Amino acid sequence: MRLDDNLEDLICVIGLGYVGLPLAVEFGKLFQTIGFDIDKNRIADLKTAHDKTREVTKEEMVSASKLNFKSDINDIKKSSVYIVTVPTPIDQDNNPNLTPLISASETVGKVISKGNYVVFESTVYPGCTEEICVPIIEKHSGLKFNVDFFVGYSPERINPGDKEHRLPDIKKVTSGSTPETAKFVNELYLRIIKAGTHLASSIKVAEAAKVIENTQRDLNIALMNELAIIFNRLDIDTKEVLQAAGSKWNFLPFTPGLVGGHCIGVDPYYLTHKAQEVGYNPEVILSGRKINDGMAAFVAAEVKKLMLNRVSSIKGTKVLILGGTFKENCPDIRNSRIPDIVSEMKSFGAKVDIYDPWVNADEGNDEFGAGSFVLSPQENYYDAIILAVAHADFLDTGLESLKKLGKSDVVFYDVKSVFDKNMVDGRL
Repeated sequence: MRLDDNLEDLICVIGLGYVGLPLAVEFGKLFQTIGFDIDKNRIADLKTAHDKTREVTKEEMVSASKLNFKSDINDIKKSSVYIVTVPTPIDQDNNPNLTPLISASETVGKVISKGNYVVFESTVYPGCTEEICVPIIEKHSGLKFNVDFFVGYSPERINPGDKEHRLPDIKKVTSGSTPETAKFVNELYLRIIKAGTHLASSIKVAEAAKVIENTQRDLNIALMNELAIIFNRLDIDTKEVLQAAGSKWNFLPFTPGLVGGHCIGVDPYYLTHKAQEVGYNPEVILSGRKINDGMAAFVAAEVKKLMLNRVSSIKGTKVLILGGTFKENCPDIRNSRIPDIVSEMKSFGAKVDIYDPWVNADEGNDEFGAGSFVLSPQENYYDAIILAVAHADFLDTGLESLKKLGKSDVVFYDVKSVFDKNMVDGRL
């Protein structure tokens, strides 16, 4: 297929979240593009150039003059390239939940035509695209893989909330089910990715490359978290240790913290699932996951110890958690570890409020439970304050003003270690 800028309805991006919308906008600047999502409310918002994820500005959406938003499957049947960007979460047992991916593959199978291309961006385990997605498309379309339609895989590398590393500025891995397909997919992305591409030798290689990117980060953070636990027992400040060690040129600048979100806290389980499927138990990866998943309990236990130096019992005390999202300067609460802290503190008998200016309180309460979020915390009210997410809003407010939300003897715990250690009661 020739990349003709004027070809009608050339590209359809399926799934308009943090990954799909920026992609649709970039393609919509050059090609006739349809942004498709089954969420009609999301489509209604995007038609007014409003993005609740705050990843794309109104001006950027307006600049994508060839982009249209649709929620009706009949509106995407003329497309020639389908790009799937739906989420790939895990279930309560940490197994891959492929429901969104399977549903999207079924949608593609119902609309795809002979000669079309399908490109998957969703994070999966090696082999998933060809073993799970392709047979579904064949079943629903009646077309034959690599004869009637062709498949590529180009893993997303979106970093929510990052205004410096945007889609066009991040090198893209590409791959295809045939050499000709790989070339087409690579050339397609080169039209929008200024940083260039890396053409992998196969779809499996591209899938594996993506899943280990976040596995590597997860393990490095797990090491920092384990060090923080050790240094806490040795009464050594972890941040000072890391600053000292970081004076060597090849020391990697990772820091301890809560690991949530839809990437670092999820992707390793896709790799471990596949590893176990082929008979190997990935001990190092699962050990790292165990440490990171346990950090919320560690934080809560530390806060409890600090509070018991000032109150006789935790029962009935009031605790404020600053931040509910999985990372700073981002409204995404998916797989946030904050509910784990809430659960632990409540198990001690405390009443817990969450305040986050980046989160719609109604949406937050729907996700975390009624009454979890407060719109405006009271001053001189809390026995303990936990800075869990380092939003710029909190840093701009400053420690002195944040402390005023607490009582005169408030315990202030700094999970992110952003404030002077001498001005807080504890930090990772």
